Amino acid sequence: MMSKQASLRKYGKQYKKPKANRLFVELPQTPVRSQPVVEIDDDLAKAGVEELTEKISIINIQDESPVPLDTIRRSPRRKGQRTPSTTPPVESSKFQTPPVLSPVKLEAADDSRLTLSGGELQVLSWSDICPPGDKIVKIAEASYAEVYRVTNERGTSIIKVIRMESPIKAQTKAQQKSGLVDEEPHSESDLMGELKISEWLADIPGFVVYKERYIVQGKTCKELLETHQAFHKKVKRQDPDRLQFYPSPSRYLDDTKFLVVELGDAGIALEDFELESADQLWDIFFHVAIALARAEAHIEFEHRDLHEGNLCIRKTGEPIPVEDRERSSRFSFSGLDVTILDYGISRAQAEGSRPIAYDLERDLSMFTSEHASQCQVYRRMRSFLLQGNRVCLPPQRHKIPYEEGIDGPITWATYEPYTNVLWLAYIYQWMTSHFKGTKKELNAFKRLTKEFWLYLNPDADDEVPGFASASDIVRFALESGWIEEDQLMGVRDEVEKSILSILTNNDLGEEANEEDVMETSLRRSPRRH
Repeated sequence: MMSKQASLRKYGKQYKKPKANRLFVELPQTPVRSQPVVEIDDDLAKAGVEELTEKISIINIQDESPVPLDTIRRSPRRKGQRTPSTTPPVESSKFQTPPVLSPVKLEAADDSRLTLSGGELQVLSWSDICPPGDKIVKIAEASYAEVYRVTNERGTSIIKVIRMESPIKAQTKAQQKSGLVDEEPHSESDLMGELKISEWLADIPGFVVYKERYIVQGKTCKELLETHQAFHKKVKRQDPDRLQFYPSPSRYLDDTKFLVVELGDAGIALEDFELESADQLWDIFFHVAIALARAEAHIEFEHRDLHEGNLCIRKTGEPIPVEDRERSSRFSFSGLDVTILDYGISRAQAEGSRPIAYDLERDLSMFTSEHASQCQVYRRMRSFLLQGNRVCLPPQRHKIPYEEGIDGPITWATYEPYTNVLWLAYIYQWMTSHFKGTKKELNAFKRLTKEFWLYLNPDADDEVPGFASASDIVRFALESGWIEEDQLMGVRDEVEKSILSILTNNDLGEEANEEDVMETSLRRSPRRH
């Protein structure tokens, strides 16, 4: 174990114990890579875990005791000694999430239905999704899916469209010459993981509202083709070297099928949002960190693809001037709300279930690509699984699938919340480098977060302590006085209707039930050696 650095001071502001029965569970510590152990009886182990999880309930910061430096663990290094593999079976699939919401009154093309892993889904046509008079706009291309916004006088829906295994017209010579690379269609088994994670996250604030799913089949409508073409003209102007990965709707046939996931409209993507104030920097960053911390606590969640295109920003109120603020904290003054999208390569495990994780070893091109800044974060994630430290391996070191790491062949089923830290570091850097406000305000933000960035920085020296999870980051913010404890409370207060629910006149929303949780002490993150 490395000795503590004398130059690193203890940090943060101390708080008294919060009240019991909080809505936000305790921010959990990152599991330690344990030494090899003897086999444990499954029943006894299960009982021990259940007893422990019952106690993980609320944030409880000890009275008047100094905050030890151990709250920040040493650099994110894992133990080099290999442990026996005990990874449970994994549900491997492609699954992700953009937003959707809108009372669009549709008529079903017919009464036919398709099944997706045993569930009956309504089959609609493209003209059902966007009838005459409605507006459909392509707004993004997520991992393995296209994202559209549908608007009419009744509201707005955002739909994520994923092509299923079905026929499609061959590319024309012009399309081949343009470098079009068709995104592969997806089997039902590929799609179920994301859908399941969407359901698990539905009641956690900060994640897009999951509404409905259905099948869209058949040839395109005029409006869909026009917005597809307009989108690609726009992105080509922004990035002339960008390739088109999704087939033109002009190639859809009568039997071409798509799974459409409808989610709540969460606003505009961070990449299209103009950052003008430090309050926006504070709020966007910590909205995301708190949401990830909740998801870590509830379902051992890792997003694994949290770039600027997968965060949506929405104005929900007016900014609060400094002179009108009743809090001394830094959080929640901008009037913005932030929503996390797209769980296409995420990992999660709900209580009593197997872990769901897309096997990224199936295609290593995302680790060797250098087309965008977030590709470096993909490499950082895989490098951490291979080595257990901060060192980021170069693209040429990511050529061997299922490569041997410190814990055996690499597996993406493993729960490593440090990947959430890597993406939060990416968001911090992206926002500060794209800030449009005054240099004075940006410099003030950087000064206040200087020590914080020291621990967050993925390029920090190995002896510098680091955060193990989003939960650790929220602890730091609490103890620094940037966030107040009552700001961690909350459940969804909106029940939104989907296109399909309006089509069938069924309200699919259910009120979320609040759970009573027990008070327990805040646990500190262990160091890895």
